[in-house]
Amino acid sequence: MSTELELPFRPDNQLTEVMRLRVQSLQQRGQKRQDGERLLLPNEAVYRLDFPKQSLRFSHWKVQLAQPGRLTITATSQLWTPDLTNLMTRQLLEPAGAFWRSPHDAGDSTVQCYEADAHEFGERIAEQAKVRKVMYFLFAFADGCSPETVDSSITFTTDS
Repeated sequence: MSTELELPFRPDNQLTEVMRLRVQSLQQRGQKRQDGERLLLPNEAVYRLDFPKQSLRFSHWKVQLAQPGRLTITATSQLWTPDLTNLMTRQLLEPAGAFWRSPHDAGDSTVQCYEADAHEFGERIAEQAKVRKVMYFLFAFADGCSPETVDSSITFTTDS
């Protein structure tokens, strides 16, 4: 018998702050990033997903935007160890998940996404869960979207 398991994306404020300090440090010293390094942009934050089980199958996304805007979620590979190394562009997984609400959408309308990409993205996360207890993501907020206006989770099915 399978059961559904909904996992919320949680902001990792400490890791976001560490990555912002890296940008600030480079700017203050007039230095450039390492070749291939991916610096955190001002409209981005780091989120995490904790996996209580490793055998998961992707079911669906639950992304709610309280107001019009755009949210792009990019996953990092298992090769990134944030406590040891800087994030490199080669450690970002594709496709990213893009979710949005247009200004002309009704207040209770469903959030739009590129369904094929979102489904493939969800399946890749389920694959990563087989070898990881936690996974990190870059959330990019745009067009009126902000951390305060987003509620997001991903649902998997699991054999009980």
